[in-house]
Amino acid sequence: MSQKTVRLTMAQAVARFLTRQMTIIDGKRVPIFGGVFAIFGHGNVAGVGEALYSIRETLPTYRAQNEQGMANAAIAFAKANFRRRFMACTTSIGPGALNMVTSAALAHVNRLPVLLLPGDVFANRRPDPVLQQVESFGDGTISANDCFRPVSRYFDRITRPEQIIPALHRAMQVLTDPADCGPVTLSLCQDVQAEAYDYPESFFDEKVWVPRRIEPDLDELATAIATLKAAKKPIIVAGGGVLYSEASAELANFAEKHGIPVVETQAGKSSLPHTHPLNMGSVGVTGTSASNALAEEADVVLAVGSRLQDFTTGSWALFKNDGLKIIGLNVQPFDAGKHNGLPLIADARAGLNRISSGLGGYKAVSAWTERAKAEKTAWLESADKATATTNATLPSDAQVIGAVQRARGGKKTTLVCAAGGLPGELHKLWQADAPGSYHMEYGFSTMGYEVAGGLGVKLAKPDSDVIVMVGDGSYMMLNSEIASSIMLGAKITIVLLDNAGYGCINRLQMATGGANFNNLLKDTHHVTLPGIDFAAHAGAMGAVTRKVASIPELEAALAETAQEPRTSVIVIDTDPLITTEAGGHWWDVAVPEVSERSQVTAAREDYEKALQSQRFG
Repeated sequence: MSQKTVRLTMAQAVARFLTRQMTIIDGKRVPIFGGVFAIFGHGNVAGVGEALYSIRETLPTYRAQNEQGMANAAIAFAKANFRRRFMACTTSIGPGALNMVTSAALAHVNRLPVLLLPGDVFANRRPDPVLQQVESFGDGTISANDCFRPVSRYFDRITRPEQIIPALHRAMQVLTDPADCGPVTLSLCQDVQAEAYDYPESFFDEKVWVPRRIEPDLDELATAIATLKAAKKPIIVAGGGVLYSEASAELANFAEKHGIPVVETQAGKSSLPHTHPLNMGSVGVTGTSASNALAEEADVVLAVGSRLQDFTTGSWALFKNDGLKIIGLNVQPFDAGKHNGLPLIADARAGLNRISSGLGGYKAVSAWTERAKAEKTAWLESADKATATTNATLPSDAQVIGAVQRARGGKKTTLVCAAGGLPGELHKLWQADAPGSYHMEYGFSTMGYEVAGGLGVKLAKPDSDVIVMVGDGSYMMLNSEIASSIMLGAKITIVLLDNAGYGCINRLQMATGGANFNNLLKDTHHVTLPGIDFAAHAGAMGAVTRKVASIPELEAALAETAQEPRTSVIVIDTDPLITTEAGGHWWDVAVPEVSERSQVTAAREDYEKALQSQRFG
């Protein structure tokens, strides 16, 4: 049987294929790829670069400043789109490719889709060793891109042009699969990028990808329903899967119908509005007093779309009820069965609806529901005190959060953060109003994500007021996508908290008995402290900048910059030692068994006592 074909280079085939993949958003058919981030080098400019040029009007190519930054922005784009749309990133062979490995791990841990297209060595090996080629003395098939293997959900090296046909089909399956979703790496040998092949025209037929909603197994569903019906003190842990399933309305209905309080993980925060009476807020190490008090007594935990990592579970010392049962409602069996949980493999929306129907008129005992509301009232009083305005010379992170909330909080605001001490404070204190309005990368806690992540969020949500909160340590690691945001007209507002070092880790160091060492700048080995002018630095990249000296000045600057057409950076000095004492929970950070320092010995004794509360297995 003859087949209609079109002759294209492998790179042209990749580009054309990407333009033909579609999805449905709000009833409209839209391209599933929102664009391609590219930094060209000798390993991709001639092949992939020429191919992207030919489709630039259909699929935009964005020029970034750093490969990790552009991949972080692409991942943020996917997260902000609840995984419904995503992006591709291409680099040359060598350091450009390896700069994206951290981002691949970020996407892998957070179950977020991104297509990575690094250049690779010559498949024909004629010019070996080509510039930037990593040579293995014992294996001629290895290249630097093999570093992507453990942090990719799917990895392939394209050594012949026709191999891209099954590889791209497999890539799309992974990128759109609710359970296996994550980064895909297609390593493109640079000579093969330029090779032509007669591709079947059908390969480029338009295809629409819509989310798969997995229905629960009837036996697992029956077990979950029976377990909840027997519960006296149930809680719901809302994870990121609630948002990716777009199940916020179903979660609210479920909680209200059955009188079950909801606690939120970092990934799940904003699943319910802050004002919902049954939303107890953050849970675990960075949890509210309300959430953690209920979690300690809960006899049944319905974990919806959560991977139950240590910050959520207080290193598995938070849940203290001897009869505790965990129902793992998750699309991924690996997550659903953690810690001997009762698995319920299903989409969050579908699972909540089926459980609710089976529960009928079941409601948690009224005393439990009323207790939850009382705990929330008490927590809100503590949170209001922590975030209240002040005239302190060096305000706390919490006081800065309060200022940002008062000046720019609301349903049109998306708050972006990632690493350091701010995630803990924001998890407790930020008042999220709408699903996805709280955008935290804390699965991998990637320092340097914030600015690039803010850019990705703005590309995904151009009508949103994107506020990035970042510490000086994380800003110093990766800030160059400020320039990209200026280039692209993607206005974000960056609030930079300067506590002169790694304040979060310094506090952890002190809490585990360590001496102040190598975290705050003043405690480093140095001849001269740098005295960085962050406002001048950001201004040099084209941003509107302000350096403020107080919380009232910060609120005024936030109001002034709200109408600015381009990215703004507001810098404020903060106290590195103050953190919100209310709420929170112990976290397992191993303290040395032997030390010459009495502080470490004392911390070890406390650590060993805390270990007794852990539930193992």
